[in-house]
Amino acid sequence: MTTDIEETLDWRGEAVDCAACPHHDLLDAGGCRLGHACVRDRYARRIDRFFDWNPSLANGYLDHPFFEVRAIAAKSADIFRLPRLLDDPDETVRWYAVKRLPRRYLLRMSTDPHREVRIRVASLLEGGELVPMMEDPDYYVRLTVAKRVMPEMLPLMINDPEVEVRRIVVRRIDPVWLPRLATDRDADIRLEAARRLAPEQLIALSGDDDWRVRHEVAERVDARLLPMLKNDPDPLVRELVEARLAGVTPAPSFDHGTNGEIA
Repeated sequence: MTTDIEETLDWRGEAVDCAACPHHDLLDAGGCRLGHACVRDRYARRIDRFFDWNPSLANGYLDHPFFEVRAIAAKSADIFRLPRLLDDPDETVRWYAVKRLPRRYLLRMSTDPHREVRIRVASLLEGGELVPMMEDPDYYVRLTVAKRVMPEMLPLMINDPEVEVRRIVVRRIDPVWLPRLATDRDADIRLEAARRLAPEQLIALSGDDDWRVRHEVAERVDARLLPMLKNDPDPLVRELVEARLAGVTPAPSFDHGTNGEIA
């Protein structure tokens, strides 16, 4: 039974015909092989192997109608031919081209219309180059930026609309900004901020709406301030306060989970 990997079909789904190939002479010379190294095959690995064996032919395939051929050819083509591929309709072609070009071209691609390209660009840019991408419309691009940008630039992302982005911000930002994040509209962000605050700063969060934040306060706040927490509405918080007031060492902190659940 023939399987897809055994088939030798071109990008249109038609059988590859070596006799009609302009590189037929390579076949006898060992420069290509049906089902293994073939520029007319639809499988990327076979196309890639063809250009590995024949890199000098790549320039002639930068306008091929099949995007896989153009993209793989871009890996071997002369570099001065690559800038025009940054306007290729396919994002894979654009990415393969920009990877080989000078850094100034990478900056240009930070506004590429395809999110996958912008994500990859954000994973390579550094420092101030990332600042314009903090406003990217795609949350995962901004998430990548938040992970890579210098901590001193993170205050610019404190108000990001996506909680997962702010979660990275609160974990990496300079502690001087934590009191600001401790007032975030999302309880998960306030909890992350509380975990990084110094004990003397925690009492300001004793009235937080989320019991997990108050539990963090009760666990680490100065013991002299514990009486202020004795009447907390949550039994777990009160239990912790009473234990600490009685001089009992509390058990290791549990994972508060999300949405108020104990994990």
